[in-house]
Amino acid sequence: MPANALVLFDIDGTLLRRAGPHHRQALEDAIRHVIGRPATTDGIPVSGMLDGDILMRMLKASGMKRADSAAALPTIIEKAQALYVRRCPDLRSKVCPGVPGFLRGLSARSIPLGLVTGNLSRIGWTKMRRAGLRHHFLLGAFADQGRTRAALARLAIRDARRQGLIGANAIVSLVGDHPNDIAAARANGLRSVAVGTGVVPLDELAACGPDILVPDLRSLAPDGLLCA
Repeated sequence: MPANALVLFDIDGTLLRRAGPHHRQALEDAIRHVIGRPATTDGIPVSGMLDGDILMRMLKASGMKRADSAAALPTIIEKAQALYVRRCPDLRSKVCPGVPGFLRGLSARSIPLGLVTGNLSRIGWTKMRRAGLRHHFLLGAFADQGRTRAALARLAIRDARRQGLIGANAIVSLVGDHPNDIAAARANGLRSVAVGTGVVPLDELAACGPDILVPDLRSLAPDGLLCA
């Protein structure tokens, strides 16, 4: 029977924090491998961005023309994911406070869970496996599947409906640590849940008007997302 709720989660700053330099290094090394020139994330405000946009900014900063960058991007994306999968460390110690209990509580109530993240797909799923959280998530929408975070949220909801996981009137919540997560929820008419476990201070998140604002998921009961 379809569930009456769906909860979608961002990864970095929401489920995991201080996960190490391996993600950025994979992006940088992939560019160097594919186009033969150095590129860096230095000076790029990566928080809340999609990996594809980060790579395009890196390529622009390296002096590459946009058309050439766009042509090289698919190969760079594949290389970055392959590098990260090989290098990703154990991330169980990087799980944000309250996350394991919150996910268990939702799963115990038969609420389907999904990811909506700026990570590339293989990078995102690898993080979840290495953090010991993969088994909680039935679906995901990633940077290589859409151009904006709002589009990814729509994709995740369509996938949940296609799989028969949720009914037409299901309550959908998007949990994230960045104003872009709040904006993506608002663009889709979702409940926005902002957590202060990322780099954005709570007062800045509050100014964006999320429906729920908590310092971390220890402060939110799973049942709080199951009713209108």
